[in-house]
This record gives sequence, C-alpha cells and structure tokens, in this order.
Amino acid sequence: MRAFNFAAGPAALPLEVLERVRSELLDWHGSGSSVMEVSHRSRAFVEVAQDAERDLRELLVIPSNYRVLFMQGGASAQFAAIPLNLAGPQSTVDFLLTGVWSKKACDEARRYCRVHVAADEAPSGYCTVPEAGILELSVGAEYVHYTPNETIGGVEFPYIPDVGAVPLVADMSSTLLSRPFDVARCGLIYAGAQKNIGPAGLTVVIVRDELLGRARAVTPAVWDYARVAQEGSLLNTPSTFAWYVAGLVFKWLRSQGGLAAIGERNRMKAQHLYAAIDASGFYTNPVARNCRSWMNIPFTLARPELDAAFLSAATAAGLTNLEGHRSVGGMRASLYNAMPLAGVETLTAFMKEFERRHG
Repeated sequence: MRAFNFAAGPAALPLEVLERVRSELLDWHGSGSSVMEVSHRSRAFVEVAQDAERDLRELLVIPSNYRVLFMQGGASAQFAAIPLNLAGPQSTVDFLLTGVWSKKACDEARRYCRVHVAADEAPSGYCTVPEAGILELSVGAEYVHYTPNETIGGVEFPYIPDVGAVPLVADMSSTLLSRPFDVARCGLIYAGAQKNIGPAGLTVVIVRDELLGRARAVTPAVWDYARVAQEGSLLNTPSTFAWYVAGLVFKWLRSQGGLAAIGERNRMKAQHLYAAIDASGFYTNPVARNCRSWMNIPFTLARPELDAAFLSAATAAGLTNLEGHRSVGGMRASLYNAMPLAGVETLTAFMKEFERRHG
C-alpha cells in the first residue's frame, strides 16, 4: 500500500501518471525501447515535447506572445540566468523578500547586478507578506522579483504585485498549476518541476517575447532564453524523461477538469488542515492568516520534545515526510496536486488522536 507522501519536493506524483510510466517504461509506444533511450531529436520525442507545451499552454491560458522553455538546473539556476538575461551589471532590480527562497534568489542576483530590496518581511520572522500598497519600488528597475509561495515558511501572496510597466518575475516552483493564474501579469515565470509538474531535473520558464534577446554576451548559451527558444528547448540534450513525465502530468490535470477544478480541490485540502490546527490547543501554525500557503503548511506541537514520537507514529500510520525544514523545525505538510483529500483527512484524524494521547 502506498503511503500518503507529504514531501515538499521532490514530491508525490499522481498515481495514474506513475502507473502509465510503469506500463511504458520498457517498451514506449511499441518502439522496443524506453523513452529514456530515444534521441531527443527523434520525431517521436519531438512530438512528446510539442504535446507537453500545447497542454501547458492550454492549462495556463498562456498568451501567444510568451515562449515556454523546458530547461535544466532547477529553479536555483534561474536565480543567475534571470539577471544575466534581463539586466546589465549596473542595472537595478527589485526584490520582495518573504522567506528563504526569495532571499536566495536575491543573494545570487547581487553577483550580477545592483539589488534594491523593495520589501523585507524579516521583522515578522517571514510569517507575513508586504501589504500591496507599501512596496518601495525603485525608479528604473529592470524587473521586480517575488516568490508567490515560500515552501519552507508556508507564506503565500494573496495578490499579484502591481509593478506597473516593469516586468514582474515570479518564482512559482511550488504554486504553478495549483490553480488558475494570470500569466499576462508577469514578464517571466519560472518553476522547478519537482512540486506540481513532474520529476526533479526539469525547469519550466515562461517568458514574454519582448524580454528575449537581452542576454549579456557572457551568458552561457544553455541559459540564453532567446537561443533556447529558437531551438525549441532542444539546444542541448534536455531532461527527456522528466519532460515526458511532465507531459503526462499535464494530461492528468486536464482529465481532472483543469486548473479551476484542481484549485478548488487544493483550497479544500488546505482549509481542512488549517481548520484542524486552529481548533486545537496542541498544534500551531505561525503564519498570518491572510497569507497562509495552500501548498506548504508548517505547524508545531505544544511540546517540541514530542516531535520525534509524532514523526515515528505518523510514518507507521503511512503518513510520510512530515518533518519540517531543518532551518525551522516542527512539521510541514505539503499538499501539492497529487495529494488527495483522503490523505489530508487521514492526517488530521491522526493529529487528533495523537493530541488525545499526548496533549
């Protein structure tokens, strides 16, 4: 019996997708080979790649003036690729700091250009997001970067920042495809695959046409958005297996009713877990209620010395990977698309029983 896997990433994949992969692993489409063994330039794989892009465009309603790139290096590689593509060494870029990942992106950008911090939620311990009307945006910034959802702290923007004509750059690694999103509000979106897209090793970049062709001369070719776009993301050998699985995930999302249906399911899952935490005197979530994440829900026990017992008992009950990030401790339940409501209900029932025995 499969466990309910609450890992923050690499995360659970839909069971239907895993079963499809298993059935095709040794003999993909009657080729006598695995999809991992065919050329990325073969007609068969190019069709897989094109299919995946079409489905992703349909799911997110991506405008025609945006390129979809399937790249490598994870979202962390984009921390460098973005300033190399969009800003010069003396240019200024704005950052909204709301947790570990936005800070990492900011620190990396400092190596390539000037950084202005337009908002920093450090005073709250990164348990809040800035109010929409108080962003201290700089004049002439090349772009504004924000992280809509912080996977470690469990903080999520309830709004899309209004930055005027300046391109908005969004690290959507943990929220892309979790609900509908207005892509046209951003100049560039990027996301590591290992949350809601597919296996680790693939990174999706969605970039507006007007932002192509600005890369510095020193930008590695494999990170130059214009060159990658020109070659249909096949400039070099891509993560073919991860791309193939991502395409299956996109089809699964369509079969579930698209992002509106998935979004409602995700809202219900998060609401159910938060309700259980808030009704308890034993569990606590530190995040301000107006910016609680749907995807990553941290919580602490009233008695931290019980953490090890909680995790051991949870694992024995088939509830895995609930340990909080090493930097914050406690627990964290990640409720990505592949997590069914039944998994969350099983978790809350376990939490209630654990509290009864130890509270």
